[in-house]
Amino acid sequence: MTRLRWLVPTLYIVFLMLPIYWLLNMSFKTTNEILGGFSWFPAEFTIESYVKIFTDPTWYSGYINSIAYVGLNTVISVSFALPAAYAFSRYRFLGDKHLFFWLLTNRMAPPAVFALPFLQLYSSIGLFDTHLAVALAHCLFNIPLAVWILEGFMSGVPKEIDETAYLDGYSFPRFFTKIFMPLIGSGIGVTAFFCFMFSWVEMLLAKSLTSVEAKPIAAVMTRTASTSGYELGLLAAAGVLTIIPGAIVIYFVRNYIAKGFAMGRV
Repeated sequence: MTRLRWLVPTLYIVFLMLPIYWLLNMSFKTTNEILGGFSWFPAEFTIESYVKIFTDPTWYSGYINSIAYVGLNTVISVSFALPAAYAFSRYRFLGDKHLFFWLLTNRMAPPAVFALPFLQLYSSIGLFDTHLAVALAHCLFNIPLAVWILEGFMSGVPKEIDETAYLDGYSFPRFFTKIFMPLIGSGIGVTAFFCFMFSWVEMLLAKSLTSVEAKPIAAVMTRTASTSGYELGLLAAAGVLTIIPGAIVIYFVRNYIAKGFAMGRV
């Protein structure tokens, strides 16, 4: 019985890791070998695909651009969501629940609905093909999600803490940054994680709102076709490197995510 208890989770983890292993396996093969047949290990081990990514400006600039707008979006989304979530958690006003629901409806809308309006707007004000353009576009989806998550954490903090801080002479900015934010640190970590991951994997808006200067890695990966077909080894290597930022973020916020599932609305 003990062996069975360990066998099922082990098989499940192996099943989940199999696609990642296969992607890693393909990244060390040539395109011809990938198309040649099935093999668990590369017959001719090569790092040519990784060398091309790190030496070709088109490739590594795609990663830099993606990290730039994703980081910018995460900072903006969390910064604007914090005071909004505090207002929803501490005050009651006319239409507060309707406004809260309206925010969530923005998160439910597909990105394709907003691609054309954003494209026309940013082209007219000179924001097209910039990191800020993609970051602001993703805010439309991330800020409602961030407000929803943070409001759940903030509602769990007793209001007496706010009143005690005011009686002790704390101004609101000082109270919010010195006392309140540390109390919801796990919520901020969870929120930043979800904002980062959505912005990192979103491709439609990122491709539509950029062309050259701020082109993300997703756009670069879709342009690897040549006269001989797609460079599968290169695409696999790019896919492996695309997983790494998300894995790093998960590593640093893993404790916050666990608390978020136990305490918040995640």
